[in-house]
Amino acid sequence: MDTQFIVSLAIILATFALYIWIAVINNAKGTSDFYVAGRGVPPLYNGMAIAADWMSAASFIGMAGTIMVLGYDGLAYIMGWTGGYLFLAFLLAPQLRKSGSYTVPEFIGDRFQSKTALIIAAICTMIISFTYSIGQLSGSGVVIGRLFQIDAGIGTMIGVALIAIYAAFGGMKGITWTQVAQYIVLIVAYLVPVIFMSLQITGNPLPWLSYGHIVSELGALDQALGLSEYFAPFENGTKWQFLALMFTLMCGTAGLPHVIARFYTVRTMKAARWSAAWALLFIALLYFSAPAYAAFSRFILMTQVAGSKISELPAWTTTWIETGLLKMADQNADGILQWKELIIANDIVVMATPEIANLGVFVIGLVAAGAMAAALSTAGGLLIAISSAFAHDIYYRILKPTATDKQRLNVGRITIIVATVLAGIVALNPPGAITQIVAWAFAIATGTFFPALVLGVWWRRGNSKGTIAGMVIGLAVTLAYIFAAKYGGFTILGIIDTGAGVFGAIAAFAANIIVSLATKPPSQEVQDYVTNLRYPEQMTYKDGEVYLNE
Repeated sequence: MDTQFIVSLAIILATFALYIWIAVINNAKGTSDFYVAGRGVPPLYNGMAIAADWMSAASFIGMAGTIMVLGYDGLAYIMGWTGGYLFLAFLLAPQLRKSGSYTVPEFIGDRFQSKTALIIAAICTMIISFTYSIGQLSGSGVVIGRLFQIDAGIGTMIGVALIAIYAAFGGMKGITWTQVAQYIVLIVAYLVPVIFMSLQITGNPLPWLSYGHIVSELGALDQALGLSEYFAPFENGTKWQFLALMFTLMCGTAGLPHVIARFYTVRTMKAARWSAAWALLFIALLYFSAPAYAAFSRFILMTQVAGSKISELPAWTTTWIETGLLKMADQNADGILQWKELIIANDIVVMATPEIANLGVFVIGLVAAGAMAAALSTAGGLLIAISSAFAHDIYYRILKPTATDKQRLNVGRITIIVATVLAGIVALNPPGAITQIVAWAFAIATGTFFPALVLGVWWRRGNSKGTIAGMVIGLAVTLAYIFAAKYGGFTILGIIDTGAGVFGAIAAFAANIIVSLATKPPSQEVQDYVTNLRYPEQMTYKDGEVYLNE
């Protein structure tokens, strides 16, 4: 075994042992622990947990690679994902926390007093979270595949086994505190390489200030090679696709059930707002660094790898070729590797760059541990969302209201294991890159939950029939557009599958409003309930008056 393998394995095993230890001492002993961590998480730590939940394998592994390949057009991911938290913080999170619900489907069922709406919301939750989890398991396969120098598919199945055990054991309480640790691991693992690359290439240890000069040099290199310039806008898609993708990611963020569930784990509406503020700060550390990471990686590849003799390529190329995620071919038979002859998957850029830049075995192992932390943290939150949608919203609220805490916990844990295995099977041959698969989950959330939650909180006139119509039509339109664009080549204004949420949201808002206005309004009690959500906990709205609570 080489030194790199031993160091990487040791770091990953050490961090994984830490996560297991935290999960054991914070084991869920009841349904409140399992679903909402006992509602006692302080805002600072909840912000870290949200950031870890949020910065998935798509962010950690796929973000910089996507920007490296797409250039300016890849910035839609950063602006959409970050901007969505402002929507969530101001439009929904405090109000949903005041509702006292455990899950998004439970809120929808209670707000509209409809079991049908609850069931449809639970089904949407499972579809969104299952789609998202495919990306996370695919990401864990990339990390494990590289570590053991095996096919990424085998790595995925190893990840399935690890995540199923890990998520089923601690529930939301265990996952919350492991996510705090995972955030620290993943942010350190992300920042160390980009700081070292900045120092190595520019002599400045602050990549956020130094990478602008490198972007200019990349533009000159692109011109010399006859490529579209790295910072030229809309070279990889239309302006409408850029805007549609940004809208989809922004609204999808505000509608993701596993992210919203994190705001149910704090005590008050004020704590929910502060959680969102802390999360934005922690997320910004990675998202401000991703463009620099992408620029430095592309610069090193273009100046130190492209143009080299194929017979003299560095050893790291061989190990990545074995994973199936790096391909190169001497198409013109001149013995020199041209930039256009190098095909590097978006999903390996972050993992491969420490080796490419010769940053040492410790940094390589640290990045591997960070990538695993990112995949594990988000996968845990997603699996809890799937589990709660079935075990709490369908099994307990619909099928067996008399179920004991123990029965509900057992059903929840079995659901996690089944969902992980099924998602892992799909992830063996993923239908797209990690960021693309994740964008589909956001599109579905945009077309279903975003309209239902915004209107549910801010429109008293909305009723159950309108919300049911909105969710069903939004889901149908979004899925139809994803499949038509992905497999049929159908587009409107050049908007491809990753921007499908814009059409789903338009259809859902229209259906919800039209059907609600065409049918009987909700009772005055329900309308008062909606208005009451907008006031702090110390105030109660009733019968047209606002009262201070004792």
